[in-house]
Amino acid sequence: MNPDHLVHGLAGDEIAPDWPALTPSELESLLWRYSQPGPPLRIAWHSPRPLSAACLVETRQGEFFVKRHHRRVRSAATLGEEHRFMAHLRDHGVPIPVVLQDVDGASVVALGDWVYEVHQRAAGIDLYRETVSWQPLTSRAHARSAGRMLAALHDASTGYDAAQRDTHILVARSELIAAPDPVASLRAQLPQRPGLADYLRQRDWQDDLAALLAPWHGKVQPRLTREPRLWTHGDWHVSNLCWSDPGDGASIASVLDFGLAAANCALFDLATSIERNAIAWLALDTGDAAAHPDIACALIEDYRRIRPLEGDDIRLLADLLPLVHVDFALSEVEYFHAITHSSESADVAYDTFLRGHAGWFLTPAGQTMLQAIRDCA
Repeated sequence: MNPDHLVHGLAGDEIAPDWPALTPSELESLLWRYSQPGPPLRIAWHSPRPLSAACLVETRQGEFFVKRHHRRVRSAATLGEEHRFMAHLRDHGVPIPVVLQDVDGASVVALGDWVYEVHQRAAGIDLYRETVSWQPLTSRAHARSAGRMLAALHDASTGYDAAQRDTHILVARSELIAAPDPVASLRAQLPQRPGLADYLRQRDWQDDLAALLAPWHGKVQPRLTREPRLWTHGDWHVSNLCWSDPGDGASIASVLDFGLAAANCALFDLATSIERNAIAWLALDTGDAAAHPDIACALIEDYRRIRPLEGDDIRLLADLLPLVHVDFALSEVEYFHAITHSSESADVAYDTFLRGHAGWFLTPAGQTMLQAIRDCA
């Protein structure tokens, strides 16, 4: 383990990684399988993102992005689902770095316990690469650009017809909140999700889930099921975008990280973008200052310049926002409990993310945020 390499923790701090940093010898063993990058010269940067290991590696043919997953998080087949979606979007005009194929024509290399992917370096400036995923955006201009690009991505995704992801682990899905009875739906999933089932045995999860859903689910679910199915990005935060320049007028040069992508609907992805970019989840003790309704409205207003939204769409977006995290928060519980074996992180995912995020929308600051979105209608 590299003692100098730290990653983002759940509290916005820097902690030792769960996954060891990529090493020069490891990269050399990997990159000989590819004709384009050639052997590594040096590692230029290690990613601080905590759920995998990634780096920029310098070669004689330029810099390339290498990402390594544990096979319990991503199999070769599961990672291939992301790559096919990315290729479809790229073919339809979304600026996404190319995933390289090895000498056998595969975009994924599985070696022992590890699964690797190699990308061309993204075009543009990675302005937010050190920003924690839950840190809100402060630039309305960048929020507007992000809204337009998300709408363009959804236009490009229209017509992409693939089966749902074959995993729940660290994927932004919406089956539970779209189900008429989410408690029964989750109960039916648990035999196929033994790690999550093991954690939930120590929790009064059926009452907890019913309680956090109660203020919102009844009015969201019937409308949500009528939304057209669409594959979505799932983690639309500015740290997953590269920019043409540092200024407020910058355009988006590249879209990154489709690890959470899944089949949902467009409003689910737009709600996720608001949750990621417009709420200071790590600073809820600041009261009203934790909510950034101006950023939420900027995202919405420029999104609808590309993809029109009716008043009913905006009202559904507001009602959906308190629940958009539910499926993913449970997947984080499963990941931390069953894969990294961190009971403390699993408890944070359950208490702070799953229950706490929904509960925040009942506070005055949360209600202000929802009303600001409804006012966009």
